[in-house]
Amino acid sequence: MPPTATTSQDASANASLVLTPALMAKLKPAKIFKNAVEQAPPPSPGSHSPRSPNAGPRHITGINFDDRGDQVITAGEDETFRLYSCKSGKPLKILYSKKYGVDLPRFTHKNTAILHASTKEDDTIRYHSLHDNKYLQYFKGHKQKVVSLEVSPVDDGFMSGSLDKTVRLWDLRSPTCRGLLNLPSTPIVAYDASGLVFAVGVNHYSRILLYDHANFDKAPFLVITLDDPTLALISFPPRAIFITSLAFSSNGKYLLVGCSGDAHYIIDAFEGHLLAKLEGHVGLERRKIGAPPGIEPIRGSSGEEVSWTPDSKFVVSGSLDGKVYVWDVQNLPVKQGDVDLKTPPLRLKPITVLEGHPGPSRCVRFNPRLAMMCTAGVELAFWLPDLSGDPDEIAKELLRKKSG
Repeated sequence: MPPTATTSQDASANASLVLTPALMAKLKPAKIFKNAVEQAPPPSPGSHSPRSPNAGPRHITGINFDDRGDQVITAGEDETFRLYSCKSGKPLKILYSKKYGVDLPRFTHKNTAILHASTKEDDTIRYHSLHDNKYLQYFKGHKQKVVSLEVSPVDDGFMSGSLDKTVRLWDLRSPTCRGLLNLPSTPIVAYDASGLVFAVGVNHYSRILLYDHANFDKAPFLVITLDDPTLALISFPPRAIFITSLAFSSNGKYLLVGCSGDAHYIIDAFEGHLLAKLEGHVGLERRKIGAPPGIEPIRGSSGEEVSWTPDSKFVVSGSLDGKVYVWDVQNLPVKQGDVDLKTPPLRLKPITVLEGHPGPSRCVRFNPRLAMMCTAGVELAFWLPDLSGDPDEIAKELLRKKSG
């Protein structure tokens, strides 16, 4: 049996755990929230449903932790965002955005306020007070849906990428965008841990552009071509890569490229070498396990299928088969000199496959401070290491200091 819901004492103990392959394999769902997203009522007899027959149930499309790892917020296709305590394992509040919809929830550096994208009415980014349940500011400018939204790790800046093929740079203190980049296709954005560098992934062109934040109006200082020669072994012409997320490792050396297909990638962020291909999971671009992928890759219902652990030693990913895959990325190859696009990356298989989340995990995020993972799809699950076995092993784990 999986452990019961986390308590404050459990969470404090988890803060001292060092993430190891053995510990990652012990992750179990400690609490599953069955009603984390409200399902649509069944259509009445004779009525026409606007949803595609392959659409399936409503899903959670985004999850985000506050800086301290005390709270997690979800956004769902039921047009709600829901706040949970990571320490008590209990829901705190449900807030509704029926008029505008809600996607890409992002805590600011205050755990009482979030940013979120809209799914209807317009394409405005909204700054919302969780404490007062009211909007503090509107950020207008995008002409189509925002599909990527990230808060600066160091200040009140944030960045958005949209289907209108632009990246906009903002500050929470001003409703007017302070920077604009025009791209040839839909961009995906990410900050590095210092906030001094940001990356822009450009779909359909398989390029990742790295910018100096202080000189974003200049050309990118590095242009990386994402080209996987092993794809030609599967089909010809090789199926295109569709980038759904970008995330720098905590030390800034690597860039995790999340994709909607059957592989994610790790790139050297200094020179642009393709280092590793993470495979074994089933891509989340489609709604049903039996539905074949189309000719053109597409984004799934979430752009949050994959993430680093806080120490950047492991990568965790959801999968259409309902399992969670874990890769150990502590021993990546070292490449120097000119980038060779014909050299295949190291192909990494998962070190463990976790089961217990009901249905596909379309969002997977690791708590920034605790040994705790959240997965979300039709339901939300909190995962903790199951240390209910050998008492000596538990004591040994708890005595180890928190990983730097």
